[in-house]
Amino acid sequence: MGRDRKPTAAARSGVQAPSTGAHPVRVIKKYPNRRLYDTSSSSYITLAQVRELVMSRTAFAVHDARSGEDLTRSILLQIILEEEAGGAPMFTETVLAEIIRFYGHAMQGFMGSYLEKNIQAFLDIQARLAEQSQGFTPEMWAQFMRLQSPMMQGVMGDYLEQSKTLFLQMQEQMTRQTEQMLGAFGIRR
Repeated sequence: MGRDRKPTAAARSGVQAPSTGAHPVRVIKKYPNRRLYDTSSSSYITLAQVRELVMSRTAFAVHDARSGEDLTRSILLQIILEEEAGGAPMFTETVLAEIIRFYGHAMQGFMGSYLEKNIQAFLDIQARLAEQSQGFTPEMWAQFMRLQSPMMQGVMGDYLEQSKTLFLQMQEQMTRQTEQMLGAFGIRR
């Protein structure tokens, strides 16, 4: 038991936070019958309740009840699958197909980091908008909502263009580094 362990998928994804005493990580056990048991409340919970934990930013980890294997990523993916099937999907079939194509591709490792940084940038934009809209009256909100769509399209357009440029620069840098590395070994393309 004293072996060094890799950080869990939950820790890497930000779902699991270090225990602070006041807010320990909630441990959820998944049993072979697919039931989820919340050890904090000593009760079985549903996937919808796990989603509520995510929405409330509650730190948690899901473990296989028998093996102790970390299943947090699997449960998060299951929640995404249910949300996508729920009628208002976030991802188009084209986006999902492109994500699948990155598995096994040389850029797979960079894609996760790239998406994570883009989501964080989007959250930062969202936080700034929320901060700037504090103190709005109902009339100001109505006007803001009328203007939001074209404004957000402009903001997102600019953001996507910057993101595309950053990705292309990263790809060019990787190509140069690969060529340099291959050149050092006397391999020419």
